[in-house]
Amino acid sequence: MNVHWHRRDLRATDNRSLDAAASEGMTLPVFVFDPEILEFASPPRVAFMLESLAELRAWYRERGSDLVVATGDPRDEIPRIAREHGADCVTWNLDYSGLADDRDEAVRKALGGAGIDVESYDDALLHEPGSITTQKGETYAVYSYFWRKWRDRETESPAPEPPADRLADVSSGPLPSLADLGFDDPEADVPDGGMDAARRRLETFCAGPVYRYADRRDEPAADATSGLSAHLKWGTVGIRTVDEALERAKDDAPDEAAIESCEEFASQLAWREFYAHVLDANPSVVTQNYRSYEHRIRWRTDPDALQAWKDGETGYPIVDAGMRQLRSEAFVHNRVRMIVASFLTKDLLLDWRKGYAWFREKLVDHDTANDVGGWQWAAGTGTDAQPYFRIFNPMTQGERYDPDAEYIHEHVPELEEAPPEAIHDWPDLEPEERAAVAPAYPAPIVDHAECREAAIEMFETARGDE
Repeated sequence: MNVHWHRRDLRATDNRSLDAAASEGMTLPVFVFDPEILEFASPPRVAFMLESLAELRAWYRERGSDLVVATGDPRDEIPRIAREHGADCVTWNLDYSGLADDRDEAVRKALGGAGIDVESYDDALLHEPGSITTQKGETYAVYSYFWRKWRDRETESPAPEPPADRLADVSSGPLPSLADLGFDDPEADVPDGGMDAARRRLETFCAGPVYRYADRRDEPAADATSGLSAHLKWGTVGIRTVDEALERAKDDAPDEAAIESCEEFASQLAWREFYAHVLDANPSVVTQNYRSYEHRIRWRTDPDALQAWKDGETGYPIVDAGMRQLRSEAFVHNRVRMIVASFLTKDLLLDWRKGYAWFREKLVDHDTANDVGGWQWAAGTGTDAQPYFRIFNPMTQGERYDPDAEYIHEHVPELEEAPPEAIHDWPDLEPEERAAVAPAYPAPIVDHAECREAAIEMFETARGDE
């Protein structure tokens, strides 16, 4: 008997560890609600996870098995379950963070002490950490060099689903509720979780939007992105399945521009893997700057400004639209993520860790590697970071990527009737003009031009240029 321990791989197909376990013999699928991991969770993600687990459990039950569920410290629960069922080996798919490494090492030792073997697999990425390095064997700190090697690597085919006759004949009790796990209902309308929802999204995207991805992906009002981020975070779809579908889309592409658009989507998958490699090699980036400065960056402390940013009440329409989308959908369009991150760190001069913590609390697709990488890029402290003197102008960004203010109209009801030109000129309007256009919408809380100069001065001081 083998035990497969599900973690961030809430699927039965294209699951390398599950496939390996079932190939060797009868397999018992298990999931453990780990209180230490749940400390960093939030209602949207737990709701998505529970829906995905319910579907996964149904999949097993349809095949005469079940998903055994436990709550507690995995170093106790996994050996206990393995012993109770006479398992000889426990398998799992690797995660790439300091917390995951510490957890896995503790469980590995506990199982070893009980005389139970362990097998772990790289499953979440097409190319695992350590497989793409510089000539010196170091992890890349510049994405463009990583991408050149990543795109030329051969990829594996999706792993098959386990045959029903290799799944243990067991039964288990009910899944816990959000309340059982100590969480309130989400504030946001959380997207559907589970393998079926992931499959539908992937099929829909590869049937058409992927061919327009390069041209439309930066437009937040356009339905031009894959919508797979939460599914990749929770592993309700396998990355090899996504890669295979993308290759089929390339083969069916109507023209060269469509092929190039598929390549652009592949480059975004590579960004995801780049940041996972960086986190695996540098676990401290979750709390510390990747890029060092001669002096400490003197971030401001301004609770009122931070709260205005969280509430979408900054008086900068594209920023506020993004922050309100975050609250209502537990999601923010990628271009807007960059805009709101730049605004927090370069206009409000607040520490990127404040923004990262809020995203971790609100995003259904929060992924430590991606979010830390993105926040540090925007702040100018990370790998391949945005130079400190290149600062997004939120008004220019809004006008360029949401010219008709469709996205802003959708998420900022106070501006629903405001013309696009007034929205994009909002900080430059006179108070009486703003009152006439949208009296309920706030005036800007800061002056962008002044903040830009202050941000440059702050970073030059940290660099030792003054």
